Amino acid sequence: MAKAFAAALGIILFGGIAGSAVAKVSDAAVLRGEDGQLTLRWSASGPVDVLQASTADARIAAATPVSMRDADGTATVRAGPSERRYFLLRDTKDGSVTRVAERLVPLQQGSNFRDIGGYQGAGGKHVRWGLIYRSGATPMLTAQDRETVSGLHLKQLIDLRSDEERVLAPTRIDGVTYTAYGYSMQRIFEGMRAPAGAPQNGSALYHGLPLLLAPQMKLLFAALLSKQGAIEYNCSAGQDRTGFATAMILSALGTPRDVIVRDYLLSPTYRRPQWEMPPIDPAMFPDNPVAKVFASNGAARQAQPLVDAGGHAFLLGAFEEIDSKWGSPEGYLRQVVGLSSADLATLRAAYLE
Repeated sequence: MAKAFAAALGIILFGGIAGSAVAKVSDAAVLRGEDGQLTLRWSASGPVDVLQASTADARIAAATPVSMRDADGTATVRAGPSERRYFLLRDTKDGSVTRVAERLVPLQQGSNFRDIGGYQGAGGKHVRWGLIYRSGATPMLTAQDRETVSGLHLKQLIDLRSDEERVLAPTRIDGVTYTAYGYSMQRIFEGMRAPAGAPQNGSALYHGLPLLLAPQMKLLFAALLSKQGAIEYNCSAGQDRTGFATAMILSALGTPRDVIVRDYLLSPTYRRPQWEMPPIDPAMFPDNPVAKVFASNGAARQAQPLVDAGGHAFLLGAFEEIDSKWGSPEGYLRQVVGLSSADLATLRAAYLE
């Protein structure tokens, strides 16, 4: 727990929703203990008022005080297993407010399901909490997990997985508009360029993602532009295809590249491979190329680091491809995904505060 907290504090940048564009509160993070206790920590130049709310867009008037004029940089509250809390930290000097919540959605049998709210965006603003979620596959959610996800009030789900994966591990998230683009996992395996044995992850795969996932990016950004409410998108592990999708969303919102990469590198910590694919008998799926790869129960698999031998994040391969062919992520979003200047402005208005 201590190591996870330190990692979270080191990568999370949060911003104000009122007052100065440069928040007085920094390094704010919320983590959940096994006993259901939420621990909130932050840094500030002086005392802050700590309030909590059950909705991501709650204002001070609708929030409940937790601790007033708190100067020790920490507070704790109890929360039920399916309960999501949003905290507002009000600087007592200038009244500026910083919003923060749990990055990881607590699920019993989920993997890598997290909110991308709070990250720095364009114009000194920050990504709104409670609107954009990234995740691994969800075929083994428990009843409690489904209640937790229901509480997120998702309106749309974009499934980035292949036809074969979706057959083997159908999502257990119901009551949302579900969208997927059909393709074979063989295209991913070919991109991994493994000379023998199991396909290998790496920057070579990521160089191909901008074009390979162009149809999915069009679906994803169309969903975001529709502004129907909270959205979730996922692949199987929630790290490679989902990591690329997240990088493009955050790039569109003006998040610095180093912050994007640090969010990407959280996946090995937050993945639970044993819940990403149910036990599979490959004999039941003789024509499914994914069945053999995922034949063993997920418990036999482990999350691997997303960096090469030199410590460079695989995701940088996608950025290199984009910078080389389209000049920048914005160029890629315009020329390949089809976004206009008005679309980018709409996204920032809708998803930044």
